[in-house]
Amino acid sequence: MEPSTSGWRRLSLDENNEPQPVRVLVAPTSNSTVLVELADDGTPAGPPTELVDAADTIARLESDGHPRWVWESTARTYPTLLRAGVRVDRCHDLSLTEALLRMRQGELYVPQAAVTDDESTLFDAYRYPTVDSVVEWYRDHESRIGDSRRLRLLTAAESAGALAAAEMSYTGLPFSSSMHEAYLRETLGPRPADGDRPAEMLALEDKISDAFGRRVNPNSPPEVLSAFARAGVEVTSTRAHVLRAVDHPAVALLLRHRDLAKLFSTNGWSWADTWVRDNRFRPVYVPGGVVSGRWASRGGGALQIPKSLRGSVVADPEHVLVIADAGQLEPRILAALSGDPNMMDAAGADDLYAPVAAAAFAGDRAKAKVAVLGVLYGATAGEARSLLAMLRRRFPVAVEYVERAARAGERGEVVHSHLGRACPPPTQEWYTHGDAHARGRFTRNFVVQATASEWALCLLADLRRRLAEDPGSGELVFFQHDEVVVHTRDPERATDHVVAASNTATRLLFGDTPVRFPLDLAVRECYAEPG
Repeated sequence: MEPSTSGWRRLSLDENNEPQPVRVLVAPTSNSTVLVELADDGTPAGPPTELVDAADTIARLESDGHPRWVWESTARTYPTLLRAGVRVDRCHDLSLTEALLRMRQGELYVPQAAVTDDESTLFDAYRYPTVDSVVEWYRDHESRIGDSRRLRLLTAAESAGALAAAEMSYTGLPFSSSMHEAYLRETLGPRPADGDRPAEMLALEDKISDAFGRRVNPNSPPEVLSAFARAGVEVTSTRAHVLRAVDHPAVALLLRHRDLAKLFSTNGWSWADTWVRDNRFRPVYVPGGVVSGRWASRGGGALQIPKSLRGSVVADPEHVLVIADAGQLEPRILAALSGDPNMMDAAGADDLYAPVAAAAFAGDRAKAKVAVLGVLYGATAGEARSLLAMLRRRFPVAVEYVERAARAGERGEVVHSHLGRACPPPTQEWYTHGDAHARGRFTRNFVVQATASEWALCLLADLRRRLAEDPGSGELVFFQHDEVVVHTRDPERATDHVVAASNTATRLLFGDTPVRFPLDLAVRECYAEPG
């Protein structure tokens, strides 16, 4: 019989007598899992409970009081619970939090990659830290986070994002294997034997060789350059934009071969065998995989849906995809961050560039867009320089906000996002050989892009919660930077939740602000359908 946890608290009260979730530490060992209830100061509130099969107990405790689960790594621990049918509301991911806190100290910390094999368990070959060390790790985090509301929100959102990432990998993005197979056959020809190239690529290789009058390997840049030279055509590289300027019958064939080779290697049959199961694309997301807080992916190309795949992303029967994209996110983030009254007024409109154009560029929206993006990314040459000067006269506070971050970067200083994510410090070599202007461009954009990532992460966390609390409203199936996709039978309810989550994210980060973050919303049966 498993030991009882019936005497554990279900809620604690904070200093304002508001109910707070109990914290339960989950520490897998070589052949079991140890649960430890934690007191308000992070110390054990009672003896550890060792369980051979933890899933049932975790499910019961989750149902009783939705504790905050404290564990070393969501990516390592949560997939096993999901396969056992257990979903949790909240957690504290020690590895992700450690990465945030270490970077604030100027140290790089990269969490160990979790095992992603479907057969892995809580007790795989990974050498888990001891229970005492995990308890102490959490206490250290509590001490370092302290009473910083922003940093606490950042670590909570980062951990919630890790839960969403594991759930989306488990659920998968609806994907028609038969439609993708048909597309590959139509584009590349029949599936080749392992190690062989598809028929359409082989046919193109023959045509390329005919165009040059001798056998040429299109995958070899030196061979292609030599072939052009023999034909009396000077080509400096095989980059697409260079080739397009060349008048030779082989150019179109080379570009087409490159497209087919990319499809075959990136999203061909081998990709589908690895990442698509039961008509679901199941990538592995890596929250916080980029220094700005944006996600990365481990294989599968999760953070984009290229054109070659979009026609195969199809909702289940009687379901649709609700696709929400936060347009003009970074300019709106800049308006809210800087507090520039004129920029904030512009960001209260559906199209931010239109009022910016009216205020500074005689209504020329294209120039307004170039100027705003130029100030975000440090484009100061050519026309961008004069446009930036015009923008600065009308929106001086917003422009100064990012230029101050750029100057700090050029001096080798560290800048922070709104909630406190730190950019990496420069290396020692940078101080003697580094490019100060390049670092300034990086820090200029970091303060905005990292805050945009925080806004998107807060939206994701709140949307995940809303969907879970409203059964039947839909399930999160995709997230990238500023876009979420919900798979649902009820698009109206799902859309309401997405909009509400957007409002929550705005309020959490910026309070009562006139800046709006409108969403481009689309309801489709297939991702490739026109918006």
